[in-house]
Amino acid sequence: MFDIAATVITLAAVLVLYRAIKGPRVYDRALAVNIIGTKTVVLLALIGFAYGRPHFLDIALVYALMNYISTLAFLKYREMGRLD
Repeated sequence: MFDIAATVITLAAVLVLYRAIKGPRVYDRALAVNIIGTKTVVLLALIGFAYGRPHFLDIALVYALMNYISTLAFLKYREMGRLD
């Protein structure tokens, strides 16, 4: 069951990678990169659950926060041209 879930999540991330590369606008690309980051968080949580390693959930939470903050910073920089 783990293999199927991991394969589906990875396949979904690869499909979103197309949007990140070919997105018509910068905002579509930013959203695609954010979705890939979210799928990575889910995959890390799934690996932690499957192998009985609870510290993977901590890593997934830190990665989720970094993904969120970097997306906000990128979009603010794109909108205003500065980060202050």
